[in-house]
Amino acid sequence: MTSKSKAQLAPLPWTEILAYWVLSFGSHLYSFYQLHRFSKEHEAGLEREFQLGKGLVTGFKRDLSDFEWTFWTEWAKKSLLWTLIGHGLISRLTSIFYPKFRVPALTTYGLLAASSVLGIKGVSVLLVHLGLSFSVAQLRKPALSWACNLLLLSTLHIQPLQEIQRGWYKTEEEYYLLLFSVAVCGLRFISFSLEHCWCPPDHGGVVQLCWLFSYTFYHPFFYNGPIITYKDYVEQMRRPAEECDREESVFSYSVLRSLRIILWWCIAEYMIHVMYMHSIQSNETYLEILPPWALGGLALALVQFFYVKYLVLFGLSSMLATFDKLVPPKLPRCVSIMYSFTGMWRHFDEGLYRWLIRYIYVPLGGSHHGSLYKILSTGLAFGFVCLWHGGHDYLQYWALMNWAGVLVENGLKSFFSSSFIHSIVEQNLSAAMERRCVALLSAFSTAMLILSNLVFLGGVHVGRIFWKRVFIQGWSTMAPPMLAFLYCFAQIGLEWTSHPS
Repeated sequence: MTSKSKAQLAPLPWTEILAYWVLSFGSHLYSFYQLHRFSKEHEAGLEREFQLGKGLVTGFKRDLSDFEWTFWTEWAKKSLLWTLIGHGLISRLTSIFYPKFRVPALTTYGLLAASSVLGIKGVSVLLVHLGLSFSVAQLRKPALSWACNLLLLSTLHIQPLQEIQRGWYKTEEEYYLLLFSVAVCGLRFISFSLEHCWCPPDHGGVVQLCWLFSYTFYHPFFYNGPIITYKDYVEQMRRPAEECDREESVFSYSVLRSLRIILWWCIAEYMIHVMYMHSIQSNETYLEILPPWALGGLALALVQFFYVKYLVLFGLSSMLATFDKLVPPKLPRCVSIMYSFTGMWRHFDEGLYRWLIRYIYVPLGGSHHGSLYKILSTGLAFGFVCLWHGGHDYLQYWALMNWAGVLVENGLKSFFSSSFIHSIVEQNLSAAMERRCVALLSAFSTAMLILSNLVFLGGVHVGRIFWKRVFIQGWSTMAPPMLAFLYCFAQIGLEWTSHPS
């Protein structure tokens, strides 16, 4: 939060850094252990209320309360894993034998794979959205394109239309897959429309439409992302295959990456077998009686599971995209070394962050037209994310907390960067002490960041109980040690970003 960049932060003695590592790692393990004990002590009650599933290992139960993980795991077993493998095979075969037909082949495969899961009616919805978005984009009016695409996204929340679409499918899960697909494709339609409005096309309308089809139905990113802009997709897919792309390198890369994805999946499954954090967060009584260390373990487990979950969900898609010469966004950075709202948005979902910057933040003025424009641009970016996720009340609180967090961090950065304050800091604090002050401020920011994530993951009731127990009732007993450990987390984060791997 000072004028110094992260890379210029002063190094600390290795013994001090080691102490931060030990305290950080130890606090994770001990809090997880306490949450595990609480989970096992109340296993019978949790099973009665939430119907814990049969574990993958004999003698263990499995917490099925995280809808997203259960949903995608079941769909992966049913079809998605196999269609993704099919995409990889077609990509390799066409790259080797018919490189000129690679993009049409992948587009056709993506359309067929989507039709096999969503059905003709589901794909027709996407084609209607695509056609309307493409037609309005030809007018080259960004405001009209935004209005059209926002109206299309709003159809996800029209009750009569929801009932009609539900009637197309035998299960609720199939309908949800359509909702997810429409929501993610909505970002692609906005990307295409604005790129078309801003830049004159170097090819005719038919070719543009074909590229939009390819971009929309690119199978690895179709259902859940990660997000890549239309401009980047077209430029990267047009690149010829690199000469160094030998079969041996592709094979070794795919094996190593697959092993990493399997490891992440095992970690996620292990967590929901030994800690029933999603079931516990759904019951206010359990949240109220959790011991302090178990309460901290619950907060850490929820955010860490969310991180590992997206390593799996984005990991396989990103690996396949790399085979197609795309440069996917970097995978999420570990949440335990995130010490600011700004860093969380920049490094957790890098694709969505770039999308928001390019299509909302910068066009609305960003940081180049003064503080008012910066505040407005940031607020509208968070507002759009809230709307895109569904616009529920807990999402509104989450978006407001993140907006406030980013504004406070930027305000503190500007304050400490002013020549008067900076000169006082330089005269009275050593470089090492200045870094310790940065970490201390970051500890408070991290506490609010975790609280906002708990609201996003568990709802307003989870955030309210954490706030009451830690900062109201436990202001003198729970808050100080929590901030001390978050200070250690921040120091590890600062060390990590100062020496990126």
